[in-house]
Amino acid sequence: KGNGMIGNIYSMGLAMQALGATTKFYSPRDWDCAQAMDVVTKHDYELAMAIAQVLPALVDRSYLDAASLDCDATTDECPSLGPDPELPESTTNITVHYSITNELQGEHFHYSTWVTVPLGSRLLKVLEKAEEQDPEIFSFETKQTSWGPMVVSIHGLGANDNDRTYWQFLSSGKPLDEGVGSYKPKDGEHIKAIFSTW
Repeated sequence: KGNGMIGNIYSMGLAMQALGATTKFYSPRDWDCAQAMDVVTKHDYELAMAIAQVLPALVDRSYLDAASLDCDATTDECPSLGPDPELPESTTNITVHYSITNELQGEHFHYSTWVTVPLGSRLLKVLEKAEEQDPEIFSFETKQTSWGPMVVSIHGLGANDNDRTYWQFLSSGKPLDEGVGSYKPKDGEHIKAIFSTW
């Protein structure tokens, strides 16, 4: 993409590793490593899987280099990052418009609600608050993945690999680049969950 993004924020790490390891094979147009580096250094990576994929590219290495590294136990080249900072207690709240839509299978539905959550909350908190307000309508289920929680069912309608269906989350008509456990909605933002096919 024109802004230095390769795929989405989660595919950036592997793409940068691949392009960095194969520089002698692509021409005549050179890949703009600095632009891609600017994208990843401005993003707040929190998921261990995403960090593991982008970190090698940040130190100009790839997973292919791992076998040749000489790790000396007496040196401290990689200091610990320490514990994850806790979300500070916030007295500021935001209001998020959340809607769920199924026009794909069975009985079609569309429901919307407004929820108020603390500033800095993840999208998962919005879903939990909506379910708390109206469990008959906004119930949902997640499953844990290496990329964080993934929503597999909303309003009793579950995703199905055989049918190639899933719940897609959008903001301003664009799919979110992050999952429900990472994405931080903004005040007044409209988040749509749409039952979709891939």
